[in-house]
Order: sequence, then C-alpha cells, then structure tokens
Amino acid sequence: MEGDAATMLCVGLLVAFVIVFLTKALRWVWLEPKSAERFLRRQGLKGNSYTLFFGDIKTMATMLREAKSKPLDINDDIAPRLGPFQHQLVKDCGKDSFFWYGPKITVNIMDPEGIKEVLNVISDYPKPSLNPLAKLLITGLVDLDGEKWSKHRKVINPAFNLVKLKHVLPAMFHSCNQMMNEWKMLLSKTGSCVVDVWPFLNNLSADVISRTAFGSSYEEGKIVFELLKEQAQLTAKVLQSVYIPGWRFLPTRLNKRMKKIDHEIGNVLSGIIQKQEAIMKTCEAPNNLLGLLLESNQKEIEDLGLKKDVGMNTDDVINECKLFYFAGQETTSVLLNWTMVLLSRFPKWQTLAREEVIETFGTQEPDYDGLNRLKVVTMILYEVLRLYPPVTAITRVVKKEAKVGNLTLPEGALATIPIVLVHHDFELWGSDAKEFKPERFSEGILKATKGQVSFLPFGWGPRICIGQNFALLEAKMALSLILQNFSFELSSSYVHAPTTVITAQPQFGTSIVLQKL
Repeated sequence: MEGDAATMLCVGLLVAFVIVFLTKALRWVWLEPKSAERFLRRQGLKGNSYTLFFGDIKTMATMLREAKSKPLDINDDIAPRLGPFQHQLVKDCGKDSFFWYGPKITVNIMDPEGIKEVLNVISDYPKPSLNPLAKLLITGLVDLDGEKWSKHRKVINPAFNLVKLKHVLPAMFHSCNQMMNEWKMLLSKTGSCVVDVWPFLNNLSADVISRTAFGSSYEEGKIVFELLKEQAQLTAKVLQSVYIPGWRFLPTRLNKRMKKIDHEIGNVLSGIIQKQEAIMKTCEAPNNLLGLLLESNQKEIEDLGLKKDVGMNTDDVINECKLFYFAGQETTSVLLNWTMVLLSRFPKWQTLAREEVIETFGTQEPDYDGLNRLKVVTMILYEVLRLYPPVTAITRVVKKEAKVGNLTLPEGALATIPIVLVHHDFELWGSDAKEFKPERFSEGILKATKGQVSFLPFGWGPRICIGQNFALLEAKMALSLILQNFSFELSSSYVHAPTTVITAQPQFGTSIVLQKL
C-alpha cells in the first residue's frame, strides 16, 4: 500500500510538472504573443499576423539571403540590402509597425522623441537577454545592466578620457604608418595599382587595438583578434535563430567550436593581464587601455575597499578586453572602409579633405591637437557614419507597459530602433537623405539633426558607446595619413555589396586604385 501511495504521489507530481510546463509554454508561444498583437493593432499598428514559435524569422532569413545574392548598383540606399525585411515592413506598413522575433513582438521606434525615451530611460528599457552563446562574443559593458553596468562604466570611463587618449596616439600612428609602408611597397614599381583595402583596414584596426589596448603584448593580442573574428561569424549564425532554452548545452559542432574559442581567448587574455599587472608593480605609468583600466580598477578598490563587491574581478577584466577588441576593431575598420569608398566616388570631397590635412600637418606626423581641429574630415566621417552606420539597429526590452511617443507598448515587448532607416529618413534629414553630403554637418551634429535624436552611429543616452572618441581619433589618424600619401578611386572590379556580419561590412572586399602622391 505504501509503495502504491508513493507511486501515485510521483505520478501526481509528474502530471503537475507537465501541466505547469505546458501552461508556461502555451503562454510563451501563443497566448502572450496574440495578446500583445491585439494590444498593438487596437492602436493602429500594422504587421504580419503571428506565426507559431518562429514569427517572422524564416521570412527575415529568406529575404536576407536573397538580398546578399545580388550586389547593389553603386549608390548609398543600402537599407534594402542590410535589413531587407524591416525596410519592406516600414514601406508597406509605415513607421508605426511591428514584427516577430520568434514569439517576441518587436515594435519599430523611428520617432525622435520615442528614440530619446527608449535610450534615455535605461532602467525602464534594459537590453534584451542575449542568446547565451552570443554572450561569448557580445560581452562586457555592452551586455550589462543595472548596478553592474554602472560599476563597470565608472571603472572603464577614465581609460577613454580625451586627455588619456593622447597617450595611445603614438601607437595609433605606428600601426597606420606601417600600413602606409605596405601600400607604398605594392606601388613601388608602377606608382599605381589596384588594392583590396578591406583586409588591410581590418588588420590595421586590429593592430591599433592590439597596441593601444595591450602595449608590449600586442602580438599576443593579435591572436585574440583572429579568434574573435571567427567567433563573430559564428555569432551571426546564432543570432539568426530563435534560442531554445538548454540548446547551448548540446554538443553540436557550432556549440563546441564557440566554447573552445572562448576558452582559448580567456587563456591568452589572462596571460596578458598578468603581464600588465607585473609591469604596473614597477610603478611604471600605464600607456595602454588595459593598464589604464587596471589602474582605475585598483583606485576604485582602494577608495571603496570597505564596501562589498567593488571593482572588477579577472573575469570582468577579460570580458572588457574582449569588448575592446570587438567594438574597437569592428567599428573603425568599417568606418574607414566606407569612407574610402565614398571619397573615391566623390573626388571633390577627397580633394577638400586632403587640402585640409596638408594645411594642418604638411607632410609631418599628425598630432592630437591638429586631429581635433580637422573640420572637413570630421564632417566627412559623420556623413559616412550616417549613411553606413556600423550597427544597423538597437533593441531594448519594454520592462513595463509604457508610453513611447504616441504609442503605448505592452510589457515584455521589444522596442527596436532601425538605425539605418532613421539615418535615411526623408522626414528627418530632407529630400537628400540618401545622398552623400558632408556639408550637412558643417555646423555640427546638433544643427544637422535640428536638435532631434536622429544620429545614432554610437547609440545615444547614458549607454552611448564609451569608445566613440577612440574610434574617431583612430579614423582621423588613418585617413590623414592616407590623404597625405595617396589619391584613390574605385576600381572597375569593385562590387558594391554592404552586408551585415554583426557590423556593416563589404561582402566582396573593396577594390581601390591607389595612386602614390
């Protein structure tokens, strides 16, 4: 009898568990999505009807594959290729529209006031939880929320102070000058040749971040770059699918490779950190980002030593080093790439930029104060960032039902800001929104945007990219040296095919005719 009772109890518990699981699953994949859909349709928003579990993901993937199969004519209307689904959605349903990232309803936010609200009130609109596999790459400050984000931001901020960035300028120059010498060697016989500049720019930004982040350990840092490059490609695959809880524990080929890469990166970075800590014990002032971060972290620990959970531990520092690499390398290489493409297509602006650089530096090494005085070069870089933003969208979670602009968003929905569409919006930027016109930034960003939140290459609000000054300083240094040494135009073999691999990259490289000056 006791055995029968125990069996009945186990069966009862199992049935109860199954009922609870199925109820939660039903809510997740059907009841909550349909409720959110009705909520938004009552406000006049349009979008596709919800499809069980996958939502619009299959359609997105199909449209993206089709877009990538055909290059563009040479123009700057890149939204149909970088984000074909969202571009078509806004075209068919208007800016106030929604789509489905799996069972999650996702609302487009394109009104500047709505963008301002979502990016400014970070407590109400936190970052969405990433697929755990994606966290192996997209980590550190960019992935944190709440108190931990505040703590890390406070510790890291001094390393990116404008005054401190002066210390890393010599390392930037060394890397950029090295690329100039490589290009000169290619041109040594004829003075002119066709070069695919994309791999050079990719290697340049990797070398810059290796030297500036890790100082004397930059050769080891370059190993990290190669591993992260592969991790980025694998992460792009992961982000194109709905995450099923527990899937990361399965021994699939992709899962095993991503975890192995992460382990290898951790080992290399641990060694670099230990070396930097040993150098700092000799009282030598740090001249690289890792040293500045560790110095700031130590000061934080000493100042708040009696409090719990202060400063960053080794794993935290490793994650921030990954972010140095991923964000620092990706952002600057794509910015320089599209800048060379646009200045090849618009030689008038190439000439104006070169004249400004020569007037400021002559043939001498660019210095910090001179780089900050470059007005034409800055205008050009801003316009390139507007037309070709490195990151194509920002997504946040609606923590509780909230009013955003003229919309009310349901709790748990995703709010996405399609940066490319915002940057190319005729209503925000005028009838020439899809044209390369650096003069729109002649009086700065505030004037160009009419005071609206519509220029977002580095995000906006409290979570704006901490490395934006670093990226722009590197881009100005590299571009100044390129303009001092070469003129350039597009090769007849160039294929215009921007594509998203985490950032907006050239799918088939960037063939440029370089002419030595």
